[in-house]
Amino acid sequence: MLTATIPRQKHKPFENFSPMRRSSASSEPAPLSSGNRNDWATLKTLIPYLWTYKWRVALALLFLIAAKFANVGVPLVLKRLIDGLTIDPASPHALLVLPVGILFAYGALRLSTTLFTELREYTFAKVTQRAVRTIALQVFRHLHALSLRFHLNRQTGGMTRDIERGTRGISSLVSYTLFSILPTLVEITLVLGYLVLHYDIWFSIITAVALVSYIAFTVVVTEWRTHFRRTMNDLDSKANTKAIDSLINYETVKYFGNEDYEAKRYDEGLKRYETAAVKSQTSLSVLNTGQSSIIAVAVTLILWRATQGVISGTMTLGDLVLVNAFMIQLYIPLNFLGVIYREIKQSLADMERLFSLLDQHREIADKPNTQALVVQGAEVKFSHVGFSYEAKRQILFDVDFTIAAGTTTAVVGHSGSGKSTLSRLLFRFYDVNEGAILIDGQDVRDVTQASLRNAIGIVPQDTVLFNDTIEYNIAYGKPGASKDDIVAAAKSAYIHDFIESLPDGYATMVGERGLKLSGGEKQRVAIARTLLKHPAILIFDEATSALDSKAEQAIQAQLKEIAKDRTTMVIAHRLSTIVDAAQILVLDHGRIVERGTHAQLLAADGAYAQMWARQQARQDESPASPTDDDAVAESLLHELHTDMLPDA
Repeated sequence: MLTATIPRQKHKPFENFSPMRRSSASSEPAPLSSGNRNDWATLKTLIPYLWTYKWRVALALLFLIAAKFANVGVPLVLKRLIDGLTIDPASPHALLVLPVGILFAYGALRLSTTLFTELREYTFAKVTQRAVRTIALQVFRHLHALSLRFHLNRQTGGMTRDIERGTRGISSLVSYTLFSILPTLVEITLVLGYLVLHYDIWFSIITAVALVSYIAFTVVVTEWRTHFRRTMNDLDSKANTKAIDSLINYETVKYFGNEDYEAKRYDEGLKRYETAAVKSQTSLSVLNTGQSSIIAVAVTLILWRATQGVISGTMTLGDLVLVNAFMIQLYIPLNFLGVIYREIKQSLADMERLFSLLDQHREIADKPNTQALVVQGAEVKFSHVGFSYEAKRQILFDVDFTIAAGTTTAVVGHSGSGKSTLSRLLFRFYDVNEGAILIDGQDVRDVTQASLRNAIGIVPQDTVLFNDTIEYNIAYGKPGASKDDIVAAAKSAYIHDFIESLPDGYATMVGERGLKLSGGEKQRVAIARTLLKHPAILIFDEATSALDSKAEQAIQAQLKEIAKDRTTMVIAHRLSTIVDAAQILVLDHGRIVERGTHAQLLAADGAYAQMWARQQARQDESPASPTDDDAVAESLLHELHTDMLPDA
């Protein structure tokens, strides 16, 4: 889930995404793979985020160069200091003044190296952190913008690990590239330039050959090792996916006593990861040994040439110290160059999977310059709708009906007949393959998704709550709502007394997915959340399925009150809850086979009448009529509140 927060004229992450007004709903989301990207593509994606602060970047580069000049200047001053100590003793004044001046210069250069380095870090810190924040937010927004199809196919554990590694990889890549690789290249250039201008050509040749050999060896071996890292990433994500999925379904695991089975599945992933990690470490040893060998040979040859120069009188002791200091200064970053290059490659591999999430196609997208939905009476019309999740299995066939403004239409049918698909299409989680869905004459594909969903409220059959407080979950229907509004919504959903009876009241944590609450309590929270939203269109998808018959009748009385003057679609299994609907649709295998009022459908003695008869026969005793007067409803509500109070 995503709108980029960087300037549009600089970077348009979604400019290749085109709205799919008539796209096939059967198209599968692109597989989450890093194979479609290479390192340069990843870098090209990252650079615009860094370039947003181009002045900070430029200033940081100036501090970087200044720090390296100071660092290279330290051995030069040290050379002057050593050579200055060999001045003729007959000049005591020079012997005293020259070393003291150089000593001050030496200390100043040492301090300057640290000072410019810290200024570089300070200047660039905001660039790095803002890039990480922007990209993480963009991915988060983009994930929310992807279709329901993507989220039904996703693997949550692996995806969250990809995001975590990817954002960490951005910081690592920027840090290693700008704070390690670039400074090292600047220092190498300065050192080689000085050696060429002031010493025998063999010093430059040995240094250059060593550098080229070192870099070539590092690149070749690291490229060979990279696939081990990618394999480790894949196996790590898969193992994490299994672990997260198992923990999320903790109760199911316990029901079937499959703790050992889950542990074996997890260990299989860890075992494959262990094998890949061992190969990666073994290849690392090969790389480190080769790098150390190249450096050792180069340093030995350089010191041999310098020693020969001192013996022959062409070089001073200061020159010997200078060359040795240069090699030590180069040796340290070169020794880490291999590590840094490996880390950069690993960061790029981690970032590939993060950016591949941004490459996922937004199946449902607003068209350019789309206007917001204008709700007048909130009439809903399904006009000859045909739809399929998969091309070979169509769900809805020529579904055509209208929910008049301010009326209630109920949809009934056996499981799999397409009832819940209607609500998903109305929310535009998918686009229809045929026909259109209209609200007050406006095609839902021609209005913004935000305005569409703002006009619709739903009480789903399977209520999933956030792992937060009851107050937070109710307030989610209208973020920023006052406490009084939240309490009023809870009272309207007949859950206020229950909440007040809890030790922490509205601050009670509901647990992951709301597992600390019963099914009925979660549904009442969902009803309160929807009431707080105050939508023009309501969808009740088996809204009372988790309630017992007594609680159901009490809540049904309130739902009818809520639905007054609102356009309402009720997806129901218990037919007794929808006898007052202005229109009842009977779906069978994606087709409307009957329609009419409750009385009309019973008189027709068709599919609806048979369903009604079967449900009546299964009831041991007749429940209170949904049309009972207010006194009966109040009595039922009183009993309901008593039952909801915790045991002493």
